[in-house]
Amino acid sequence: MTPKLLTEFIGTFFLVLTVGLTVLNGTPFAPLAIGSSLMIMVYMGGHISGGHYNPAVSLGVFLRGKLDGKSLVSYWMVQLAGAIAASLIVLMVMGPGFAVTPSTNHPLYHAIVIEFLFTFALVLVVLNSATASGTAGNSFYGLAIGFTVVVGAFAGGPISGAINPAVGLGPTIVNAALEGGSLSQSWIYFVGPMLGGWAAATVFKIQNPGD
Repeated sequence: MTPKLLTEFIGTFFLVLTVGLTVLNGTPFAPLAIGSSLMIMVYMGGHISGGHYNPAVSLGVFLRGKLDGKSLVSYWMVQLAGAIAASLIVLMVMGPGFAVTPSTNHPLYHAIVIEFLFTFALVLVVLNSATASGTAGNSFYGLAIGFTVVVGAFAGGPISGAINPAVGLGPTIVNAALEGGSLSQSWIYFVGPMLGGWAAATVFKIQNPGD
């Protein structure tokens, strides 16, 4: 495993581990812990792999022209592997029950909209704070990225639950494979975020012509 792929695995692992442990423990202000986990992992690995830890972010970086197609697929694979590994640890430590599902108090399209919008915000922040020439060399990119997730988790988490395909799919796969759960709604955590990543890359190019 290359240094970049190892970094993406580790960062995604600790992000999903934090989500699982804080949610199942009923940790107060869990979004702060989740956003902080992402922030510290971005600072840990941003200079190595870009610190994506999110397949939609990797898609946005690819569309922005800072990641090649082969690396994109490799990033997706290790991000999902990290999410699955973390979900297995959560299952071992906390017992069954860790699966990301949309709120039953809202129709499914609400979850898709939330996944789209907050992923759009996250990827746009990543592209502008961590890849744009105008912000090159800054030291605030990790804070900006982490707090975008804090905002998304507080505002949209109760409706959709993930805002990251790895967070949405990894726990659900483990839940389905080992606990008899369902994969029927897992597509939400692919379609919404990936469309958000695509839209963010498109807007970035409009904001930063020639970059």
